[in-house]
Amino acid sequence: MNVCKKCDSEFESNYCPNCGHPQVIERINGRYILSEIASVLNFQKGILYTIKELLIRPGQSIRTFISEDRNRLVKPIMFILITSLIYTILLSIFHFEDGYLSYSGDKESTTLKIFKWVQGNYGYSNIVMSIFIGLWLKILFRKYPFNFFEIIILLCFVMGVGMLIYSAFGIVQGLTHINLMQFGAFVGFVYTTYAVGQFFEKRKLLSYVKAFFAYILGMLTFTFIAVGAGILIDLIK
Repeated sequence: MNVCKKCDSEFESNYCPNCGHPQVIERINGRYILSEIASVLNFQKGILYTIKELLIRPGQSIRTFISEDRNRLVKPIMFILITSLIYTILLSIFHFEDGYLSYSGDKESTTLKIFKWVQGNYGYSNIVMSIFIGLWLKILFRKYPFNFFEIIILLCFVMGVGMLIYSAFGIVQGLTHINLMQFGAFVGFVYTTYAVGQFFEKRKLLSYVKAFFAYILGMLTFTFIAVGAGILIDLIK
């Protein structure tokens, strides 16, 4: 009899019938690393499949993730962190103009330091921004049955695809030296409006209008709070 190292159950097979833990864990080697990379990129359940589904049918895919099947798509927090990391890496390689979120002012101001942190930590700052956008979505779509946390899941997926859109335009701009980031920001904004509107009610024009204003109001709220916090800290100092 074997004793499971995870739940202490006794069993005779290669896997614990209680928790599914294997008797012998595979040794970490080159084959293991390749299999892990393949599992991340897996077109059936990995990030490529997730990107494809979010581009083709974002509303339906996210609804399915929330209410039916959470194994087909990459976990939302991980997705937005990975896509934001991709954007940051490509920005450092191609040195394209970062038009996603910028602020200019006194170099010694706390506000400028806040926005510098945002630009250097898009993964975390996207999650913070999604909170403000999510609050407005919850207000404007209050008649729908989705709670605030489910709306955050929606925004993690949608904003993650937005970072990939900015990355694609950034690569082209870096290679051609043609300023495309403003157009890329417009395309990303259109996608966000489309995806959020489709999630709530894809057949109603009002759904897309509400999505548009929720995104704008959420970004403005985040900006005002960041600027206000910076000014307040400077006054205290």
